Amino acid sequence: MQVAGVMDEAEAALLCAEGVDWLGLPLRLETHKEDLSETEAAGVFASIRPPHRGVLITYLTEAEAIRAFCAELGVRTVQLHGDVPAEELRALKETDPGLYVLKSLVVREGNHEELRGAVEEMSRWVDMFISDTFDPATGAKGATGLVHDWEVSAELARRSPRPLMLAGGLTPENVAAAIERVRPAAVDAHTGLEGTDGRKDRAKVRRFVTEARQAFARAGVGVPQSER
Repeated sequence: MQVAGVMDEAEAALLCAEGVDWLGLPLRLETHKEDLSETEAAGVFASIRPPHRGVLITYLTEAEAIRAFCAELGVRTVQLHGDVPAEELRALKETDPGLYVLKSLVVREGNHEELRGAVEEMSRWVDMFISDTFDPATGAKGATGLVHDWEVSAELARRSPRPLMLAGGLTPENVAAAIERVRPAAVDAHTGLEGTDGRKDRAKVRRFVTEARQAFARAGVGVPQSER
């Protein structure tokens, strides 16, 4: 499972201690303000040790810019939320085959066919998809705190030849139901784990991890240990 919006090394250490597998740091965004500088982010990435994994979350769309940014930060997993053309994904994988690439599938009203087409077109060039929620009020394509229609993600999970991570408004209270409904390979949370100070709340993180792991075990789904 992944928790996004890591603020600093202390928060990264808290998440790792509570059993979070992947830690996402959003940088070079479209609508949200970054929580930390790129120099600070490089320090956080360097502090994350296996089996945990740091994930760069970005809206960059050109293969060379993505590859260069990952190299600059020393990160080997990137989550792309921008409108990246399939040819740029192909170029990225051909240039850096070892880079683990997640591509967002942003659910909004009436775009189900578009998302199914994106899965067919992009599967060859990504390692995992992540379904998330569009906020029409702000234009944000993630970190909205909003839940989308899980039936859309469930269909994408069934159709996709690649694993699907479910994001969008997940909390300790709803993550088990989401896993049972969608049967994703992984889940992602961000705003649903924050306290009133905007930082991750340890009790919320702990409950989220527990609820998610129990639900994955009951459903018999999840990312294989070798891919974590």
